[in-house]
Amino acid sequence: MRPPRVLSIAGSDSGGGAGIQADIKTITMLGGYAMTAICALTAQDTTRVHAVLPVDPAMVAAQIDACLNDLGVDAVKIGMLGSPQIATVVADRLECLSVPIVFDPVMISTSGAALADAATIAAFERLMALATLTTPNVPELAALGGDAAMQGRGIAYIAKGGDADGPEVIDRLVIPGQSERVWTAPRIETRHTHGTGCTMSSAIATLLASGASLEEAVEDAREFVRAALLAAPGFGAGHGPLGHQAVR
Repeated sequence: MRPPRVLSIAGSDSGGGAGIQADIKTITMLGGYAMTAICALTAQDTTRVHAVLPVDPAMVAAQIDACLNDLGVDAVKIGMLGSPQIATVVADRLECLSVPIVFDPVMISTSGAALADAATIAAFERLMALATLTTPNVPELAALGGDAAMQGRGIAYIAKGGDADGPEVIDRLVIPGQSERVWTAPRIETRHTHGTGCTMSSAIATLLASGASLEEAVEDAREFVRAALLAAPGFGAGHGPLGHQAVR
């Protein structure tokens, strides 16, 4: 059988822990075929983001068109976008698709660097409306208006609890018209958490492309992230990368 084709639209992480690099590793380890549209270049390591260079929106559009028109696509993951113009271009290209779309509304890196300005965050509205699932962490959910605002949008989202305090991680899947699904698991105490959000969203996209239901995709993606956290190689002086390569 041919692998499901997953297009990651996101930023590049030179350190390899997050962004496009984490997406390619995740998609590949889960049996998918990874394609990319790079929205921004970052000079980044485990300690901080040293520099960011957004890609020209026309080039982002050209990358997406090249993948869609020749290779085809079975699911899309959206991550760091870099500018409101890029967010608009991405929405223009995706609004006619009928495949699962997972939107990770990236705003701040694990090391604390801002990766989206207010105008870019405002442009997220259209992408959230297009997405099959939006995957905010704790600060991202707050910036998007909290649970009340998300439910008012009438969209499916998972409120990730990895950034919250406490001995357990609580993730909540909210789907309009359905009962909330909640997962809890003991917190894995580690500083090597760089790229967890990118890994989670690209895993969900790959699993949806493989035919899983939304609930099944989230459940299996959580297990993939936890296994990758436990397999982290310990690289770097800051928030190190996950061990994607060790997850079977």
